[in-house]
Amino acid sequence: MTLPLHPSGAVPVTTPLRRIRSTTRRTPLDLGELWRYRDLWLTLALRDVKLRYRQTALGVAWVVLLPLLASGIFTVVFGLIAKLPSDGSPYFLFVFAGYLGWNAFQNTLQRCGISLIGNTALVTKVYFPRIILPAASVLASLLDFAVGVVMLLLVLLLRGELPGVQSLALVPLFMLLVQLLGLGVGFVSAALTVRFRDVQYVLPFLIQLLLYASPVAYGVSAVPQAVRRLYLLNPVAPLLDGLRAALLGRGDVHWLAIGVSAVVSVTMFVVGTLFFLYQDRQYADVI
Repeated sequence: MTLPLHPSGAVPVTTPLRRIRSTTRRTPLDLGELWRYRDLWLTLALRDVKLRYRQTALGVAWVVLLPLLASGIFTVVFGLIAKLPSDGSPYFLFVFAGYLGWNAFQNTLQRCGISLIGNTALVTKVYFPRIILPAASVLASLLDFAVGVVMLLLVLLLRGELPGVQSLALVPLFMLLVQLLGLGVGFVSAALTVRFRDVQYVLPFLIQLLLYASPVAYGVSAVPQAVRRLYLLNPVAPLLDGLRAALLGRGDVHWLAIGVSAVVSVTMFVVGTLFFLYQDRQYADVI
């Protein structure tokens, strides 16, 4: 094949085309990469804990005051006015134990949802596994939960009603399932919020609706038998009821419903993780 001559008569010099490809196969979820960025996860998680109550008059005291205030209001409305049953426990402690689990779920879900748009500079200027941002919200939720549990157990100890070791051993299991569910939904919410900012306004409203559809201010035993099976389809409901029973050492545990909720929680976590990773390449451009 004869190359076309340049007007000057010289043979043109062609530049070879080079394709640069990675020699490593990148998987949707690179666990090795996540492990290498573990220090960043811890740094972001501790930053969230420190910034949450910075420049507030009461500081970390809000970790205790908010559950106490919410439990007090629910006690008046549902305990004194509606006179709902509390499975043999003082109504305030009954509500407080349920609210601790709900608060951990709510905090994880809300913080996950705004984790990307709240860290725009990091997302657009620095490379790191983006999933670290929503995952960092777990530590703050667990710390708040731990503080509340210690307070509850001290009160139960003073009353001589401290639950047994077997009952308390179930608390980490229920909390793990609650956090998996919150993270799964939170991953989806965080990914959608980048493209549709409406999600950050709709999500708090939906969380408030879910609060009253969950056994926080009342127990599953207060739900009419005719609609109880339908009620337990809410995956949060059996987990919160089981968590409260484990913390107080009394109350019925609906193991079948908990088993279904466990499957839903794990499935939602896997689906949410895959959905978040699928949208990963678009975050820096869209946000």
